[in-house]
Amino acid sequence: MKEIAKHLVTLEQESQEARLQALRDLVASREAPLAGRPQTEEVNNHVHTHYSFSPYSPSAAAFLARWSGLRAVGSVDHDSIGAARELVEAARIVGIGSTVGAELRVSFENTPFSTRRLNNPDSIGIAYIVLHGVPLPMVPRVEAFLAPLQRVRNERNRAQVEGLNGILASRGLPEIDFDRQVLPLSWADRGGSVTERHILSALAHLMEDHFGRGEKLVRVLNRDFGLTLSPTQEGVLLDRENPHYHYDLLGAFKGNFVESFFIQPAPAECLPVEEVVAFGNEIGAVPAYAYLGDVGESPTGDKAAQAFEDAFLDELFLELPRIGFRAVTYMPPRNTRQQLQRVRTLSEGYGLMEISGVDINSSRQVFTCPEVMQPEFRHLVTTTWGLIAHEKLSALDPRWGLFHRENPLAELPLPDRITRYGEVARGSDLHRPEDLGERAIAAFPALP
Repeated sequence: MKEIAKHLVTLEQESQEARLQALRDLVASREAPLAGRPQTEEVNNHVHTHYSFSPYSPSAAAFLARWSGLRAVGSVDHDSIGAARELVEAARIVGIGSTVGAELRVSFENTPFSTRRLNNPDSIGIAYIVLHGVPLPMVPRVEAFLAPLQRVRNERNRAQVEGLNGILASRGLPEIDFDRQVLPLSWADRGGSVTERHILSALAHLMEDHFGRGEKLVRVLNRDFGLTLSPTQEGVLLDRENPHYHYDLLGAFKGNFVESFFIQPAPAECLPVEEVVAFGNEIGAVPAYAYLGDVGESPTGDKAAQAFEDAFLDELFLELPRIGFRAVTYMPPRNTRQQLQRVRTLSEGYGLMEISGVDINSSRQVFTCPEVMQPEFRHLVTTTWGLIAHEKLSALDPRWGLFHRENPLAELPLPDRITRYGEVARGSDLHRPEDLGERAIAAFPALP
């Protein structure tokens, strides 16, 4: 990363157009840092940006995806789709495929799982889902849909900071000001969301400023904050020269401390799952349940060992199509081979599309996902290209959507539709988005 650090700075400018122009200049420059970079078939459909919590702007995310060898990248931000337009254009500039979406929490109160822990470490009966493959013309509707959720969430965020300040005061530490120390860490002023990670980032800054890095801070975390650090976490926090120190400290708080000030979201913040899924289907997105599965040691230290859906996964998959879900999305590096094979079998049995990705929250994380290159999971590459075609073609005509009743390939089984769509997208000129539409018109029967 050191060799491209100077380029990343230019991709973090204040305005979207300045960032995109910087990316165009990088691609066209003599230095051409992406020239000659090898590409694999790897894909990642779940990259966070500054619009929720991440070290990267959408332009930087697209650049790093291409630098890392990815053929396609997708932006997915919590309670925000603000990254969509920039991510799509940035991916076009660097010549990789793109998808966009939003991740949000929904209530399963009206389902058989209202009293169960689904995929959410902080709440019972509330789950994360993703609206994948949102056609660009529908982005304004998604923004309008999410805006009230962002406002309600910020009311809770302020209350959570008040609760955190009570804990800090009891330990003789200064308070955190939401408006001066949390909000500026977000892109809330341009359509982004504020999450618990922003609050924890402000806390991590405070702790570093107050105690410095290394042994003293680790001692305070153990003694005064009751954090149970794994040997790995303790090792990285003892290393004062660790370039990812801030994100590692944040991750330790996320996995071990957030529950001490966390306030459960109100119904206005987590809408009924049926309502959100129906909205996703209405706009031509692909509503996907985000499978987590029982967790051992978290790769980023931000989740404690905990049981999630695995004990009742068969029941859950039976319910997902009834609710209206079209897909299941998951993160291969977080799961065992046995977990992934079970999810694949259930997805095939219930006609659910599989979408993969890795949520980038930290500078320590890599964009690659080598698991999708294993023979038993190569279908995740195919579904990514099918998702790309779905998103781009739906923007031209909603009837091109993979799940639209008037889709020209509607008579084919879903796996075959995905494969056909994927072939067209993979073979298109990724610098010329219109090429995909031209290829689809030639490849598929004409719409009525």
